[in-house]
Amino acid sequence: MQIRRQDVPSIAMYVAWTIALVATGGAIFIGEVMGQTPCVLCWYQRIFMFPLALILGLACFKGDLGGAKYGLLVAVPGLLIAGWHTSLYFGLISQAIAPCSQGVSCTDANMTIWGAVPLPLLSTLSFTAIAALLLIALRKEKS
Repeated sequence: MQIRRQDVPSIAMYVAWTIALVATGGAIFIGEVMGQTPCVLCWYQRIFMFPLALILGLACFKGDLGGAKYGLLVAVPGLLIAGWHTSLYFGLISQAIAPCSQGVSCTDANMTIWGAVPLPLLSTLSFTAIAALLLIALRKEKS
């Protein structure tokens, strides 16, 4: 099967939507099935990731590449928060400015999946991939 050049924007939208769905399902699974309580920054990232699954899904079903604009408006703030969280997790930013003074710590050692992969890093990678794919969809839409 050969991918035609004009199909690239639609494929980018579907891949971005798939990433948003997997990230949303993963967040729900980690919180509800594994019983891991989200920290403050995780909640903010969820606020931006969960709507992406809906916005991009609707745009894909309607064949509306313009939905990438709305998705990008949601993905970029999520990426900024996820990047901040990743920087806090790895100690690149002082914990003195962390918002988690009560409850679960944003830099807790349990913030990993399978004991090795940090959740903030996964979130940052997800938002980055979604934003990049949406930019590809928008760029191809204009040409």
